[in-house]
Amino acid sequence: MKPPVISIVSKKRSGKTTLLEKLIPELKRRGYRVGTVKHDTHGFDIDHEGKDTWRHKQAGAETVVISSPWKISVIRDVVEEAGLDRIVAEQLSDMDIVLTEGYKNAGMPQVEVFLSTAHRRPLHGKENPGTLVAVMSDVPLDIGVPRLHIDDVPALADLIEARFLSPPPGR
Repeated sequence: MKPPVISIVSKKRSGKTTLLEKLIPELKRRGYRVGTVKHDTHGFDIDHEGKDTWRHKQAGAETVVISSPWKISVIRDVVEEAGLDRIVAEQLSDMDIVLTEGYKNAGMPQVEVFLSTAHRRPLHGKENPGTLVAVMSDVPLDIGVPRLHIDDVPALADLIEARFLSPPPGR
């Protein structure tokens, strides 16, 4: 069964990563297995010049896997960006929940982070909430979905649990 996917979205520098750094341990404390996907529209590189995996890629390997007793990483060339559904199905199907940072246009349920000190208006509006299920903000907002204080991570975890998760085994 596919895990639920919740996208944490916002305009730049609004605190998506900070919220995830707080939400992940809260959900784990409650007994859930949490996977994440970070969307990077600018591209990224985890392979560094001179390292063995980099040398393997330079020699022509389309896919390089590095493995240790504690983790595994795959570096694979792609012709086009893999869709979120495919990434979840191939890499995260054993998770209880997948949280994404970004993926505003993937059609998944979204939690928007809005900081009044960073931006004048949120991404979503009451007239067009789209797939928005909640907004985390430092100021009161009426977007037609629950508004939670930016620091009230337990309340967000409660909302996610109630709407998207089954209790973990043993709870």
